[in-house]
Amino acid sequence: MTRYPAVMCRSIKPLRRRETETTTGEIEAAARQFVRKVSGYRVPSNQNAEAFDAAIADVAIASRRMLEALGVEIVEGPDRWTPGSGSSRRAQASEPHAHPHPHAATAG
Repeated sequence: MTRYPAVMCRSIKPLRRRETETTTGEIEAAARQFVRKVSGYRVPSNQNAEAFDAAIADVAIASRRMLEALGVEIVEGPDRWTPGSGSSRRAQASEPHAHPHPHAATAG
């Protein structure tokens, strides 16, 4: 069995809250984030939009199937994560984080 690290790099955002049910919007947002990461594009060209959207739909279906298998309640609804709903980048930068790669010193 493969073991996964307990923490994620800060560029990967958790898009669902463990203490509440998951919404269909959160699943789609997570699928979109994954496809953007894999493709290397934030927005596809008009020529690639159909493939991009199909990949998002496929990842969302697989994600929902996995969450259901884990017993996570899924409800219809929007993505509830909004920029700024967590702590600010400046506050995060001043706190140590728990993943193993080194960071260069930054000027404040």
